[in-house]
Parts: sequence; C-alpha cells; structure tokens
Amino acid sequence: MTSIRQFQVTFDCADPERVARFWCEVLGYVVPPPPEGFADWGAFDRAQPAERQGSAFACVDPSGVGPRLFFQRVPEGKAVKNRLHLDVRIGPGLTGDERVAALEAECTRLLALGAVRVQLLRADGFGESCLVMQDVEGNEFCLD
Repeated sequence: MTSIRQFQVTFDCADPERVARFWCEVLGYVVPPPPEGFADWGAFDRAQPAERQGSAFACVDPSGVGPRLFFQRVPEGKAVKNRLHLDVRIGPGLTGDERVAALEAECTRLLALGAVRVQLLRADGFGESCLVMQDVEGNEFCLD
C-alpha cells in the first residue's frame, strides 16, 4: 500500500516574490514566517550572497491542506505553452450561465491583480465552461 506524499508546486519565473504574492491573492495563501533569527524575509534576503538575493520565494495554504508553492528565479523567459497548469476551482457544481457568471466575476478580480484574460471556453457537451488566464509572468492557468 502506498502512502500519500506531500508535494509542492514549483514555478520558474523572473521575479519570484512578485509572482508568489500574485498567487497568494488568487488562492488565499500566505507567506510563511521567515527563518529563525530574521525579522522578515527582506532581512533574510539581504543576508544572502548578492547573486542569490531575490532568487526564491514561497507561499503556503494557511489551513495546511493545499500544497506549498515555490517560486524560483531562472535566467530564461517563458517561451512556449505550459506543460502543466493550475486549475483554480471557482465554479464546482455550477453549470451554464451561473458558472460563467462566477468565472467572469473571479476573472475581473484577478485582472485587477495583473492577470491576463486569454479565452473563455464554453461548455461543449463533454466539459463545463472554463476561463483560460495568465498570471503576472504569462503562466497559463484556468478558472474552472
């Protein structure tokens, strides 16, 4: 019998703190406390060698249920469509116009945070409507 393992989702990005704070707002996540001996993450970051400053940031589900999200700086920019993306569950159990209205309302909130709307995919008889978006660095995700 296999045991369930914890996991984190890691994002490659140019500005880890900016992207992490965006996802905190999207998901209701929080920035974890800084390591012992540091008043805040800024103090921790300033204690790192210059080449490592600003190179990583994380956020966590305050309830402890969802995975930790880790953001790491990489030198290359995003070039192609993600092979993996997050589905942010906005409308579970909703269908039709009620579902689309919930997706649109959340889209409006996320646009104010810097997200980009890509495309509303309407229900097709197989799957329900979802809304494709991009985060502040162009990583695709869906409002589902």
